[in-house]
Amino acid sequence: MSSSNIAPVKWAQRKDSLYITISLADVKDHTIDLTEKKITFSGVSGNQAYTLDLELFKEIEKEGSIWNVLPSSIQMKINKKEKEEEFWPRLLLDKVKEKTNVKIDWDKYVDEDEADGNEFDTGALDGGNDFGGMGGMGGMGGMGGMPGGMDFSKMMAGMGGMGGMPPGMDFSGMGGMGGEDDEGEDEEGDSDDEGLPDLEAADAPTEDN
Repeated sequence: MSSSNIAPVKWAQRKDSLYITISLADVKDHTIDLTEKKITFSGVSGNQAYTLDLELFKEIEKEGSIWNVLPSSIQMKINKKEKEEEFWPRLLLDKVKEKTNVKIDWDKYVDEDEADGNEFDTGALDGGNDFGGMGGMGGMGGMGGMPGGMDFSKMMAGMGGMGGMPPGMDFSGMGGMGGEDDEGEDEEGDSDDEGLPDLEAADAPTEDN
């Protein structure tokens, strides 16, 4: 594998957000990071290594910004920090890098005076990852294999007749559940039999006969 190449980028914007596409297909071994002023990327496409280190023109927000890896590209919608300002004059702080590394995404481009009500189509980002959180790791709060993110402790607490079990009870010792009841039944049976005559003794002939 040869040395890293600069990944091709195209972009468009609205007053509140940026839409950035890394135009690489079938990306593998990728890492993407976002800070208030920078996007960094590395990955492999077509057996070639690619990197990006984009210092943005102004600050952005990680919270609510999302990205997704698609078969033909990596796409991301990034929220601007100042949402009511005018359009940025360019994506990058460095004009030279802007000219050599970045192109306009004409499929998503609109003039600034036509931007109101003309939001980005974010269908390609469905099921993507949130820069502000741990997107793609849903369900980690409970048992991963439990349906609907069921909380195991709540499930145990709600099982009939088991709510009062002492903490740390060994389930392996529960094979004899109901043993106390059996003993109680035996004791009750013994008590019910008390006072009844011994049938064999009652039928036995007496010496007088």
